[in-house]
Amino acid sequence: MVAQSRPQPADTIPAPSHVAQIAIIGGGIIGLCTAHYCMRQGHRVTLIDRHPARRDGCSYGNAGMIVPSHFVPLAAPGMVALGLKWMWNPESPFYIKPRLDPGLLAWAYRFWRASTPAHVLRSAPLLRDLSLASRVCFQDLAQRLPDPGFGLIQRGLLMLCKTQHALDEEARNAGQARLLGIPAEVLDARKTAALDPDVTFDVAGSVYFPKDCHLTPALLMQSLQNGLESSGAHFLWNTEVTGWRVEEGRIRAVTTPDGEVTADEFILAGGSWSPLTAEGLGLSIPMQAGKGYSLTLTAPRQLPCLCSILTEARIAATPMGSSLRFGGTMEIAGLDESINPVRVQGIIKAIPKYFPQFQPSDFAAVQPWRGLRPCSPDGLPYVGRTARFSNLILATGHAMMGVSLGPITGKLVAEIVSGGRPAMDLGLLSPDRYG
Repeated sequence: MVAQSRPQPADTIPAPSHVAQIAIIGGGIIGLCTAHYCMRQGHRVTLIDRHPARRDGCSYGNAGMIVPSHFVPLAAPGMVALGLKWMWNPESPFYIKPRLDPGLLAWAYRFWRASTPAHVLRSAPLLRDLSLASRVCFQDLAQRLPDPGFGLIQRGLLMLCKTQHALDEEARNAGQARLLGIPAEVLDARKTAALDPDVTFDVAGSVYFPKDCHLTPALLMQSLQNGLESSGAHFLWNTEVTGWRVEEGRIRAVTTPDGEVTADEFILAGGSWSPLTAEGLGLSIPMQAGKGYSLTLTAPRQLPCLCSILTEARIAATPMGSSLRFGGTMEIAGLDESINPVRVQGIIKAIPKYFPQFQPSDFAAVQPWRGLRPCSPDGLPYVGRTARFSNLILATGHAMMGVSLGPITGKLVAEIVSGGRPAMDLGLLSPDRYG
């Protein structure tokens, strides 16, 4: 691991070398953040999305966490063995729906190849830098975006450990975090309780990451959209990209049922649907949709002041105003947006093990939410230009880190569009890394 963290610059935007007409495909958190930073540089933006303006997609019902603590990519040592162990239990945190799909088999093989210590060693400093820079962007956005705001809370995160074994494992991760310059403190059960006294825990202890934050995702999306609308961005909701017009190695337009949309630059930020959209260009973007679920209590028995991860259960708990959201699971089942009640029950059963004041009956009237998170084989997003088309940029594949890395992704893409050199080396995120 790298011993020190890079200094994080203020959220400044350099002047562009030219003004471009930009078409952004995808209106989730990555697309909206990219539109925000492109417009701050003076570019003109048209955003195209297959969904309506107000929806319940992956950017809305997630845990709303900003997590410098999550510097280990999804593809890491031990994840394959853990996944094989979990996949036979339909209530477990991880499940692959069996299906004859060559794309899934190729993805699984690449995931296995990437799950090495060397991959983590290469990836962790970049994920650290991206997360810390995104945190700076969120602080700026909290001051800049119009009402209603998005409830940014900068109090840190607890990795709650039910067992001593899990606490020992997380303590080792905390040591790696400190080597990377990310503050982390190992707490016993008593100190954990003292840090968040308004909630009852039943844990062996926790690891506290003071740099982590949380927010309310739906409010963030609304604030971004309101800001873009007031700045003159053009939105095409309920509009699916059905094809592309390419001339001499450049994309000239995307085609939709309502006609063509021309632009100077095209940015593909379509989340789990990005590979299907890219097929029309002959591009292969290895990706699987990882379905996650959440349940939000509007009147919880207790309301923590800190967000947390229930470590063994892989469940997030986030206070959002007066509500409390629990979210988790990773279900690889293709572009299937149906709700699997067995997976939801796995979340509900795990919560009282950590928060004993809560009961499964608390969730009887709660409507589960689900969203598809775009997962690359190596656990890193795709960010940057493609070699095949000189005016196509990819910004997708962020898995569970879409909200956390949304602002910095948008800012880096805006730097690329404006002809400048990105503030970070994005070689590991190349859209062409799988050929």
